[in-house]
Amino acid sequence: MSQCLNCEETIVANFCPNCGQKKFKRIDRKYLIDELQYSVIHTNKGFFYSVKKILLNPGKTAREFIDGNRVNHYKPILMAFTLVGITTFVSYKILGLQNIMKEVYAAMKINDNVSHDVITFLSSYNSAMMLAFIPLVSAFSAIAFRKWGQNYYEHIIMNTYGLCFYTLFSLLVIYPVMYLTRHEVQTFMTVSMLSSTVVLPIMVWFYKQFYYEKSLVSIIIRVLLMFVAMFILFVIAIFASVILFVIIKGPEAAAYFKPKQ
Repeated sequence: MSQCLNCEETIVANFCPNCGQKKFKRIDRKYLIDELQYSVIHTNKGFFYSVKKILLNPGKTAREFIDGNRVNHYKPILMAFTLVGITTFVSYKILGLQNIMKEVYAAMKINDNVSHDVITFLSSYNSAMMLAFIPLVSAFSAIAFRKWGQNYYEHIIMNTYGLCFYTLFSLLVIYPVMYLTRHEVQTFMTVSMLSSTVVLPIMVWFYKQFYYEKSLVSIIIRVLLMFVAMFILFVIAIFASVILFVIIKGPEAAAYFKPKQ
């Protein structure tokens, strides 16, 4: 027997029965090897297991996790942050979106600071923006599906799984096509615009998998209502941001919005 160094509870096995801390063991070579093996094998097993499940059945996987089948799954919020980090790296370091967007601006004859900054930001941080809006999207989905059994916090986890699928789809399908067309501005623009249109079908498919017992029509109606509500809120937020910017910057705002000569 030994005493827990964290809460001073008596330990009779390998872990403290009170706080769960592992029994003291001096750090040596075996300790480091065991920790590395556990960290690599456990993380990879959970991560790749979840990636496979999400790619095949994202809605069903979310339902399983929310219903309590969690032991083999990588934590969805941590996975979302990991995947968003990967997509951000790919968009900057591999695709070189900033340089590509300069060619796009020239082809579209975009020469004002506002359009330049907005399009660059949305293109480069698409997944990060979607992650930041998960709480808001979850509020809308919780309202739209309010009588179907899940609370707001479960909707956060649910929509995080949806984002994980979209991010994986982007990494495996959209980004490779964008990479291959990066030197053809018109084709690249078309691919970029088409990539946004897949969001709605993905959401319908995802929610249908999650609510497999519900009719497809009822899910489509609720998803469309969500989209309309979010679009209205987005427009309001844009106008509010512009007004706030003008109030803060004053005369300088005019120069920012003015097209370059």
